[in-house]
Amino acid sequence: MDVLAPLYAHLDRWVIAPVSGQFIGLFDLNGRLGVVFLIASCAVAYGLFRYRKSRALTDSESFWQFIGGARVFAHRSAWLDYRYYFIKAILKVVWVLPIAGLVDPYILRSADYQRFFTQLWGAREQVPDHPLIALCYGVGVFLLKDFLHYWIHRAFHSRFLWEFHKVHHSAPVLVPATASRIHVVETLVERLVMIAGIAAFAGVVWYLCGGEVSRYTLLGVTGLVLLLNSLGANLRHSHVWLSFGPTLEHVLNSPAQHQIHHSDAMRHRNKNFATNFSVWDWMFGTLYVTTSTPEPLRFGTGEADRERYLTLYSLIVTPFVETARRVSPARRSRAIDMR
Repeated sequence: MDVLAPLYAHLDRWVIAPVSGQFIGLFDLNGRLGVVFLIASCAVAYGLFRYRKSRALTDSESFWQFIGGARVFAHRSAWLDYRYYFIKAILKVVWVLPIAGLVDPYILRSADYQRFFTQLWGAREQVPDHPLIALCYGVGVFLLKDFLHYWIHRAFHSRFLWEFHKVHHSAPVLVPATASRIHVVETLVERLVMIAGIAAFAGVVWYLCGGEVSRYTLLGVTGLVLLLNSLGANLRHSHVWLSFGPTLEHVLNSPAQHQIHHSDAMRHRNKNFATNFSVWDWMFGTLYVTTSTPEPLRFGTGEADRERYLTLYSLIVTPFVETARRVSPARRSRAIDMR
């Protein structure tokens, strides 16, 4: 038994703990896929179904059919998303955390920025704790994260990063679990950028306030996260068309707008990169607004890929292979140009 103890310890650390943690995460409020938010999204979708049914705006005979039914939730791609949700927890432990740990010592922290500004301009008097300061700080962090995510997302649509992000777009049907269909390379990049960006922002705020500031939270979650996730955020990855209308969609990203982003139609390409606030798309020229009338959409990355990204291997390994193929011709081309 003592001989097997190290094996069990490694198994627990690398497999059992990550997967069980991912399962337990379904029952807290720190992620969009929490059961509470899934139920909230179902409630929003059901209200929409009843409204459209009463006005003969849908041909669906039942709510199950309205949200996609078995053709969506029992699709091979959907089952892959369910499995990948748990496999990704293992990949994070094996891949993301070790690499992030290697880079982590070289990333400046909030206290580092605070010390730098203190040495540069002198110490400031500590601002008394106040709920308004905590609220503004929490909103600022949320807006910064949303802004950074817009640019990370947009960067992964570029030539040499696209194959990793293509994993997310390859889904021919959308279910809430598709939100977690993100390659570990993208997860790693986003994690490091967020750590660096928020540390810089927090360092500036802490210096101006003369010391560390806490974020105002509700049930342990930033208020805006709780609010937006409660309003049906999971419908972004669904077949339920919910538009906020052209005016509001210049500010808030609707489920319909994100479904447009997943469309394989040319007119929808490289539109609606934002997560929560579509004002970033409006500001930087990538906004596509919708109306209450559903647009005919086909999700995925084209006919050639419809059967290609339906295995765990294709989601994890294929992006590395395809990126190598993209890079190799580019290197050969530069070598020829230098002759």
